[in-house]
Amino acid sequence: MPWSTRDTMSLRQEFILLAQQEGSNRRELCRRFSISPQTAYKWLARYAEQGEAGLVDRSRRPSRSPEQTHADLEQAVIALRQQHPAWGGRKISRRLQDLGHTEAPAPSTVTSILHRHGLITPEASAKSVAWQRFEHPEPNHLWQMDYKGWFATRDGVPCYPLTVLDDHSRFNILLTACTRTQTAVVQRHLREAFRRYGLPLRINADNGAPWGSPSQPGQLTALAIWLIRLGVRLSHSRPAHPQTNGKDERFHRTFKAEVLTGNDFASCRYAQRAFDRWRDVYNQQRPHEALGLATPVTRYRPSPRPYPEQLPPIEYGPDDTVVQVKWHGELCFQGRRFKVSNALAKLHVALRPDARHSGKYALYFAHHRFGSIDLNDPNAA
Repeated sequence: MPWSTRDTMSLRQEFILLAQQEGSNRRELCRRFSISPQTAYKWLARYAEQGEAGLVDRSRRPSRSPEQTHADLEQAVIALRQQHPAWGGRKISRRLQDLGHTEAPAPSTVTSILHRHGLITPEASAKSVAWQRFEHPEPNHLWQMDYKGWFATRDGVPCYPLTVLDDHSRFNILLTACTRTQTAVVQRHLREAFRRYGLPLRINADNGAPWGSPSQPGQLTALAIWLIRLGVRLSHSRPAHPQTNGKDERFHRTFKAEVLTGNDFASCRYAQRAFDRWRDVYNQQRPHEALGLATPVTRYRPSPRPYPEQLPPIEYGPDDTVVQVKWHGELCFQGRRFKVSNALAKLHVALRPDARHSGKYALYFAHHRFGSIDLNDPNAA
C-alpha cells in the first residue's frame, strides 16, 4: 500500500527510527503506517545504504529503454515526413519497411515521433478519418477520369491537370498538365495511355465537357463516340454527385495537398515535371491505406486489350433497324424526325423495339445505349 498523504519524508523518517529501535515489532508498525512489509523493508535497506538521501523518491524512468526508437530511425521518420508532409504514421511506417528497415517503428510510434517534433497539427489529426469504398475486383475494369480544376502559372497560361485513375489498384494512369480542355487534347493523352496500358472495360467521367454534356446529361460527345468505337464502355456520374467518381476525387485531394499547395509553377512545362516526379512517388512509393498500405503499382497490371490503331467497324445485330444520323444531329424514322446528337452526324445508329411498350424504341450507337424515342409522343419533332 502507498504511504499516507501526510508529509511523506517525515513519515518515512519516523518509520525508520521506530523500526530501528530494539525490540520493535516491524509488522505492527507496517500496519499502523498503512504500508506493506515489502515497502517497509525497501526503505530500511535504502536508509541503511544511503541515509536520509535514500528516502527520496527515485525517478521511475528506466536508465535505458530497449524499446525506444533508435535515433537514426527517428531521423528517418522525420526526413520522410519533411519530404512528404501529408503522409501519416501508417504510410511512413510502411515506407520504412519497403526501404529495408527491418525494425521500422509501428504506425503509432511514428505518430508519437511526429507529435513530439511538432510535425502533426491538431487540424491534421481532426481530418484523419478512415473511409471504406467499393472497388472493382480487377485492374482495368473501371478507370475514373476528370480534370482537377485549373490554376494559373506565372507565364499567364492556365493549367488544367488531367487525371485518370484505375479503380481497383488506385494506380494513376494519367497526370497531365494541359493548357486546354478540348476533345483533341484529351484524346491525344488517352491514346498514349491506351498504347501503354491497354484498353479498360469502362471509363467513368462526370457530365462536364469534353466527355459529357452539362446541359443534356447522357448525350454523346465526340470524345464519347471515339471511346465507344474503341469498345470502351462509357458511364457518367449522376449530376451533382461527385462521389460517383469518388476515388479520383480523393486522388485530387492528395494531389492538391502533396503537389499543388504552396507551389508556384513558372509554366505548364515546369508543372508537368513536378507532376511526373510525384506520380512516381504516388504509384511506386507512397503506401495507400485503402490497399492495406500496399503501393498502387503492386496491385496494377496492364490490360490485355491492346489499343487498335485503326477504329473497328460499327456493327449491329440482324434484327436492328439501322439509320444514318443527318448532319444536324437528327434521325428520321417512320416519317418522324428526332434530335439525337450533333456528334453522331453521318454515323449509323440502331433502333431496337421495346417489347413492353408499343411504338417505343431504344437507341444504340455500337454497344452503347444512349437514349430512346417514342412514336406515341406527339411532342416529338
